[in-house]
Amino acid sequence: MCFNDILRANSRATGPLIIAGPCSAESEEQLMQTAMELSANGIGILRAGLWKPRTRPGNFEGVGEKGLEWMKHIREVTGMAMATEVATPHHVEACLKAGIEILWIGTRTSGNPFSMAEIAEALKDAPSEQIVLIKNPLCPGIETWLGAIERVQSSGLKNIGVIHRGFADFSDSVYRNPPHWEVARKLRSELPEIPMIVDPSHMAGKRALIPGLMRQAVDLGFNSFMIESHTDPARALTDAKQQLTPGDLKSLLNTLFPVTRKMAFTTV
Repeated sequence: MCFNDILRANSRATGPLIIAGPCSAESEEQLMQTAMELSANGIGILRAGLWKPRTRPGNFEGVGEKGLEWMKHIREVTGMAMATEVATPHHVEACLKAGIEILWIGTRTSGNPFSMAEIAEALKDAPSEQIVLIKNPLCPGIETWLGAIERVQSSGLKNIGVIHRGFADFSDSVYRNPPHWEVARKLRSELPEIPMIVDPSHMAGKRALIPGLMRQAVDLGFNSFMIESHTDPARALTDAKQQLTPGDLKSLLNTLFPVTRKMAFTTV
């Protein structure tokens, strides 16, 4: 089964692919409630960060490995596939043991060749169907991004995709991480066989900017998205300003994709 077939099967959607969930898993109750609401709206892949690489110490750095047990329970209850970020070989090993279907490598990690080599080595023990998504590095350009992809490919895995979440720069931009769509389009032209998922939450930094970014993405031919969703964004421990409630996410998707909304976001 190819990458897109696996994602489609896990997403339970025939329309645009949506991966959604909170920036961080904060408690089992919070994660379960979010998952139940998203699942009821037809979203079949739950994302949640367990290990959070924070810029400065003292902030919430995630619940760690115990969150894997929460994810396993939620999968049993909802049938959703699970996705989380890995940044070290230990993270990879723990996630593989827990059977997490989708691993993503974050921006801070994808730009470090040493970290990528260590993660790629750990991924050699992954099952052949394992899905790995690689976020773009911080700085605009494709060379470091290509290097991260090639290192994961060296593990022998075939189900590899990328996540475009915007880039850090010093421009006076309305966005937290300006999209620099030209970089994403260049990578797509270089590697047309690699699926690309757009993360408008991290691009935007503010929930009000997410719809416009998604429209830009669709206009450019990108129709797969990873979106942060929390049942109570105002109280979220991380990225509170850029998360949507599951209800608001459903409304947004129905507005953006009215033709496919009846079949795209309902459980089949």
